[in-house]
Amino acid sequence: MGEVRYPKPALYFASVIYRNYGFYVQSLHKLTELLGEIEETTDELDFTHTQYYNEEMGENLKRRFVLFKPLRGREELPQVKIKTNAIERDLSYENKRTVNVDPGYITLENVILATTKNYTHRIYLRDGIYADLTLIYKKGSYRPLEWTYPDYSEEKTVALFNAWRAILKKKLKLESKW
Repeated sequence: MGEVRYPKPALYFASVIYRNYGFYVQSLHKLTELLGEIEETTDELDFTHTQYYNEEMGENLKRRFVLFKPLRGREELPQVKIKTNAIERDLSYENKRTVNVDPGYITLENVILATTKNYTHRIYLRDGIYADLTLIYKKGSYRPLEWTYPDYSEEKTVALFNAWRAILKKKLKLESKW
């Protein structure tokens, strides 16, 4: 019989897609209320990988990845996604989103995104939320899978998550010394 073991905590992050910087700043304020102090934020990037959001949010979209300082339990992901959906609704204008907020977490083994959409590789968690296995850690680096979104498969994005994994590793090491 297997022994129940709880996983180590994770570092949460969010991808924020926006057109108007002011709405990004508002979303960031709400995200820090939800997930705690910010560890690191990427520079503003052009979001050109898909036109999926253009009809609703307009063109010339930007994106930033935001990493949060506190270690959190992996089981919090569904509630975090529900609350980020509420942030999107709160910041909507004329029933259209002004920001798209996709939360996820980083572990030593993988990068997981939260989603409301089911698919063959997604695992149902609870409350209408699924976990999307986005990157796996193998041979010294995160690696994309056949279903990984193209923007998460890019070398620079993988490098970002590898750097954030190093931050996680240090935090876990410090936590284990207590």
